[in-house]
Amino acid sequence: MDPITFSIIRHRLYRVVEEAVITLKHVSGSAITNEGHDLMVSLYRADGSLLMGGVGFLHHLTSASEACKAIIRRFAGQINEGDLFLLNDPYTAALHTSDVYLVSPIHHDGKLVAWSACFVHVFDIGAMNPGGFAPDAPDIFSEGFSSPGLKLIDRGVMREDVWDTMLNMVRGPEMVALDLRSMIACNNVAKERMLALIDKYGADTVDEAGSTLIEQSERRMRDRLRELPDGEWQSRQYFSVKDEVYRVLLTMRKSGDELEFDFTGSSPQSPYSLNCSKWAALGGLFAPLFPLLCYDITWNEGVIRPVRMIAPEGTVVNCRRPAPVSVATVGAIQSVNNAACAAIGKMLSASDRYADEATAVWHANHFAIFMFGANQRGGYSIGILTETFAGAGGGRQVGDGVDIGGEIPNPISRMANVETIEATFPVRYLFRRRRIDSGGPGRHRGGVGGEFMLVAHDAPDGGIDYVISGKGAAFPQSDGMAGGYSGAANDYVRIAGVGGKDVPLGAEDVEGKREAIAWGVHALRGNDALHVRWNGGGGFGDPLDRSAESIGRDVADGTVSVEAARTLYGVVLADGALDPAATERARAAMRLTRKNREAA
Repeated sequence: MDPITFSIIRHRLYRVVEEAVITLKHVSGSAITNEGHDLMVSLYRADGSLLMGGVGFLHHLTSASEACKAIIRRFAGQINEGDLFLLNDPYTAALHTSDVYLVSPIHHDGKLVAWSACFVHVFDIGAMNPGGFAPDAPDIFSEGFSSPGLKLIDRGVMREDVWDTMLNMVRGPEMVALDLRSMIACNNVAKERMLALIDKYGADTVDEAGSTLIEQSERRMRDRLRELPDGEWQSRQYFSVKDEVYRVLLTMRKSGDELEFDFTGSSPQSPYSLNCSKWAALGGLFAPLFPLLCYDITWNEGVIRPVRMIAPEGTVVNCRRPAPVSVATVGAIQSVNNAACAAIGKMLSASDRYADEATAVWHANHFAIFMFGANQRGGYSIGILTETFAGAGGGRQVGDGVDIGGEIPNPISRMANVETIEATFPVRYLFRRRRIDSGGPGRHRGGVGGEFMLVAHDAPDGGIDYVISGKGAAFPQSDGMAGGYSGAANDYVRIAGVGGKDVPLGAEDVEGKREAIAWGVHALRGNDALHVRWNGGGGFGDPLDRSAESIGRDVADGTVSVEAARTLYGVVLADGALDPAATERARAAMRLTRKNREAA
């Protein structure tokens, strides 16, 4: 193929996805979609293989591919021009029931030539808890509506029976309808732009460009793997629910131009809904792989071909139906993300050529706090607190992690403005700010996470309810690298009978009885407050190798406390000024203690 034509088509394919993403966000009325960017849009070939992966949560690139293939199998002979299909069954392809995929066949001159696919976390899915996260669901049947594939639009005409049935099973049907219509609009734009591209260059030329693009990505991916050292690297993640501890164990093996992710040794599946299905685990390992190994390679089927996953059935990373999975995206799936990120980082560190690409684990413990209840305008609100999407960057071989710097698996994630949340729910923020000492100590410090405190405000029912789910608060999960320490763990505290200052400077200024919480449904009522602190990124390198001057700046900036500077970095400050002699003595003593411990 002519190189110029190939480059133009490749660029146009990317722009098709980009315009469809813009459409999705503009039509959606949900903060989780248009501000948190909990979304995905991608293009697929006629057989369902990934053609052009888009931004958003990258877990979904491979899962949506499987969704297209599932629809092809299920509706063989019944896929018509103008059709649109819905799928949200986690045991078929989706991550959890709240992540609804709409996939659209694209026909040209009566022939199926491609697919577009997108997802959003819908406003509600009819689960036992509003918003879809059901931490105490005993099985998937309690987690809302679930379909392995249905036809929502038939030859361009909405199937009103299906539409009405779906909206009859959810809270806030008008908002769910808007979520679905935003995805319909997104697919329509993708289809229109793809057909315009085909009309200009011809179906055969565009298909040849797609095949060439996949071959190019596979060749470049295999070339990159051959440039990296062969070996075996391990990483593990621990998390807890109601005092029960679970483990995700990963052994990553790289040989020649192939990469294997083996999760043998992970915990058996849980009775709680933090499990994930096989397809979700596959998406979980690719989410960090795409940006870490393929930052200059087009994300498509060619990247997937050299990679193999082993995930034993009946474990938290490949559970058996009907195990509950509604918390999977912030449970086992993210633990797969973290483990893959850590193992890939270790492999990169072992390479002279790619060592500068190595990073410690970023924001490793999403907190999924869904609020629900009557709002200040007499309506009903459901939605997530999007601060979790603000994340925290991991320390890197080449520098510090970015404070509140997002996350690896979603390059465009961000949090909503305070005003957006306060306009949606009857709550008031007392503060929202960076969290001191949350970044993992290291030669290059992990980026800090954040913290906030909420109280009920102007609530017709006296307050609002919320669901907390995730991986608990017992273990730090943002692993450090090359001697760096983990970032701080999450922390959730309910404070009863808030007193003290009206607008406190921090949690220490708030009076009231404190109760640590980390799982289940809770109420924000009366004078109670909710204080949430989220994890920082992992550190990179020995903290004792960080320059004392950098620590002085960290203390002045409010990212590291004087106490942490002394106990973790061996840096002594007196009235804000560095004491070089005392620092040298402190660091020498800490190194000696390490040697004695190793010798014991």
